[in-house]
Amino acid sequence: MSVQQQLKDLLQNQVIPDVEDALDEIYEEINSTKNAPAELKEEVEELQDFKADLKDIVKDIDNGDIDDEEAEEIINDIKTAMTQGEE
Repeated sequence: MSVQQQLKDLLQNQVIPDVEDALDEIYEEINSTKNAPAELKEEVEELQDFKADLKDIVKDIDNGDIDDEEAEEIINDIKTAMTQGEE
């Protein structure tokens, strides 16, 4: 499996679903309160932007616009972020 395919699989099977789950949780919290705090609205916007960026990376992979080095760098960044999130 190519590095690009590994990155695509990681994004589509783990990272994007995790972002969608986080958005769902925030939407539930917003729906449970009558007046959502500005912080939640900002967090939703940031997560939606992040999700769009991730989908753009998948498109770039499909178009062959990401080389092995860049794909490896993104994978390492994701793994680092995931490890830091567990701490």
